[in-house]
Amino acid sequence: MRGLESEIQARLDVRLKPTGPIPIAVGLSGGSDSLALSLIAADWARAHGRPLLILTVDHRLRPESTAWTATCAEHAARMGARFQALAWTADKPATGLPAAAREARHALLANAARAAGAAVILLGHTADDLAESAAMRREGASVPDAQEWAPSPAWPEGRGLFLLRPMLGIARAELRAWLTGRGETWIEDPANADLRYARARARARAADPTVEPASRRSIPHSLAQGVTAEIGGGLILDRDAFRAADPAEARALAGIAALCAAGTRRPPRGDRLDRLTEALRAEAAVVATLAGARIEADARTITWRREVGELRRARLGHMSLQAGNTDVWDGRFEVRTDRDITITALSGQARRLGPEAARALARLPAGGRGSLPVVAGVPITCPALAPVDGVMVRSLSLERLGGACGLVAREP
Repeated sequence: MRGLESEIQARLDVRLKPTGPIPIAVGLSGGSDSLALSLIAADWARAHGRPLLILTVDHRLRPESTAWTATCAEHAARMGARFQALAWTADKPATGLPAAAREARHALLANAARAAGAAVILLGHTADDLAESAAMRREGASVPDAQEWAPSPAWPEGRGLFLLRPMLGIARAELRAWLTGRGETWIEDPANADLRYARARARARAADPTVEPASRRSIPHSLAQGVTAEIGGGLILDRDAFRAADPAEARALAGIAALCAAGTRRPPRGDRLDRLTEALRAEAAVVATLAGARIEADARTITWRREVGELRRARLGHMSLQAGNTDVWDGRFEVRTDRDITITALSGQARRLGPEAARALARLPAGGRGSLPVVAGVPITCPALAPVDGVMVRSLSLERLGGACGLVAREP
């Protein structure tokens, strides 16, 4: 089974930095897939002098979960890895539990990895997961395939973080045979066989994972390279380049840019994205909203900005930030401060800006102004427009778009 280890470690070689003090995070549930990945990653980290961080999420859904977490801690200890237990303590929804659990898990993993200084989280998805996703799509589900390399789906918790799934070409049975050969045992979660859930039903009927084709996802790598950012967090692209691009890639970029410029995280509905893409590829001027973004196109350019009306719908009010802390305003601006501050939206307060910020604001189109972050005071200040003592602001929209469009191919 040495070939299996070599195959997985080769994927780590491609995506991870070979040396350095930055930890590599691994999500360990205690099941066969994540246990095999953790053991192989531990060997790789040890050989490269990289610290390893094992993260286990207790969803608090089963009475055995506390014991499962303790087992994961024991695994981490014998690997010589740092261990952190995480818990989903929120109230559980009556419907949509698997999706809610997945969202909570990604957020918990992202927060822990960021706090530890990690930039990559390894996850143990296999060829069987791709087969199950294909089976679910045949029944009408819209579940996408797991990707080997992708930005964390948690936003803004996962900003700057990437997920690496190095085992998508390996069947679960092969991993279990490898573990058995090493004398390892793993946890069997009964939920994986609970036919109330679509994933479990798909697992029960999925075809041979070695022959299941993966769905093709359009990644607008080339088109994204032409996107630029404006001072207010908006995104701009030459319209002729959008028209000339492959239609599937243009569609993908239109949706990704909307999420990134708006700071939102729920992908747009397919029919609305189709209509927007068609309009943007035509000749007429366009003004539309999608996923919290306002999209405007003239003869030369397409611009995606935060829709100011979303401020009211999102009930965005005040954000208090204590000295030494960092947080994200409106999903678009990372704010770090050396003093206690309160952030609000600029909307309705532009006349209270100081002269330097007011001049910068005048150069920004009206649609990109109202949702900018301002620091309460007399006068109010906007660190996105002009320097503010002790307050640093970084726009996240272009960086997020680059990650989603494949412009970052390995550990940053």
